[in-house]
Amino acid sequence: MTADKLEKGLVSVFTGDGKGKTSTAIGIATRATGHELKVYISFFLKGGNFIHGERKTLSSLPGVKFESFGCEGWVDKDNIRPEDIEQARKGFTASKDALLGGEYDVVIMDEINMAVNLGLIPLDDILTLIADKPVNVELVLTGRCADGKIIQAADLVTEMLSIKHPYNSGIQARRGIDY
Repeated sequence: MTADKLEKGLVSVFTGDGKGKTSTAIGIATRATGHELKVYISFFLKGGNFIHGERKTLSSLPGVKFESFGCEGWVDKDNIRPEDIEQARKGFTASKDALLGGEYDVVIMDEINMAVNLGLIPLDDILTLIADKPVNVELVLTGRCADGKIIQAADLVTEMLSIKHPYNSGIQARRGIDY
């Protein structure tokens, strides 16, 4: 690795029902900026009104740009709205531009696996993006339900397994820890 570019970028997938997929991706972003790499993050299914605690920290890191693509509330898999598809497509286009544009060393597509699973982004678009990825750019894909073809195309795949979760005991998501 040189000071400004990765010698070899890989495709990493963080999936599964367990907690930690986005947290892992944010960890990669902070590690990358510690080595003066430039990072682009697209948050899918999380509109601009979604409160993630990492926004303040990410916005203070040099070389990090992030954008949120999604509508208010959750996407109803049985009632996909045109605006859900539109937001996902905007996010995909922005991510593709970041990946292929030559400005970023690391591109993170948070919750892209769910966007594909919900039918908001065609699977073939993601597979083409992986195939077209520049050799020196790291691509990180997160979200539950990663398609088997994405898993096959990736270099690293980690499945987060939920063994025990406080939500099952009635403890709601906590500010500063879970979001």
